[in-house]
Amino acid sequence: MGQLIAGIVLWWGAHLFKRLAPGLRARMGPAGKALIALVLIGAVVLMVKGFKAADPVPVHTPLPGMGHLNNLLMLLAFYLLNMGYTKPLMARRIRHPMLSAVVVWAVAHLIVNGDLASVVLFGSMLLWALVEMAVINRAEGPWLNRPKGSARGEVINIALALALFGAVAWYHAYSGHNPFLGTYP
Repeated sequence: MGQLIAGIVLWWGAHLFKRLAPGLRARMGPAGKALIALVLIGAVVLMVKGFKAADPVPVHTPLPGMGHLNNLLMLLAFYLLNMGYTKPLMARRIRHPMLSAVVVWAVAHLIVNGDLASVVLFGSMLLWALVEMAVINRAEGPWLNRPKGSARGEVINIALALALFGAVAWYHAYSGHNPFLGTYP
C-alpha cells in the first residue's frame, strides 16, 4: 500500500506543481517539463505496482450487475477522453473533458471494486480530478474560448471511443478480469 500511496502523492504533486508554484515552474524552463514527465511516469509505475501488490482488504461489496453500468460509464469516459483531440459537437459544453473522463473512470471503477486499494486509488484520482478542475477554473476564470465541434469530429470521437473501449475490454479479459460478466467476485 505504501507504493500506491507514494505514487498518488507524486501524481498529485506533479500535476498541481505548475498551479501552486508557477514562478518556480517557469524558471525551470523546458527541463522542468521533462522532469515533471519523469515524475509522472514514476508515479504511474508506483501506483500500478502498489495496486497489484496490495492485499485484498474488503471495504464494501459491490452490488450485483454493476459491471454493466461500469461498461457504460467507461464508454462515456473514452468519449470524454478523446474530446480534446477530435472536437465533437459536445466540445462546446464540457470545459475539462480529460479531467471529466478521469472522474467518470474513477466512479465506474469504484462501483465495481470494493477493496481498500481500489477505494484508495480510484477515490484519490476522483478527488484529484475535481481539485484540478477547481484550481484551473479559479486560475483561468470564466470559460470564454469554447471550441467549436463538428459532426465529423463526433463520428471520429465515437469510433475512437468504441475502439479504445474494445482494446481495454480485451486487455481486461486477457488479464483475467472479464468486463462483460456484469458481476465481479
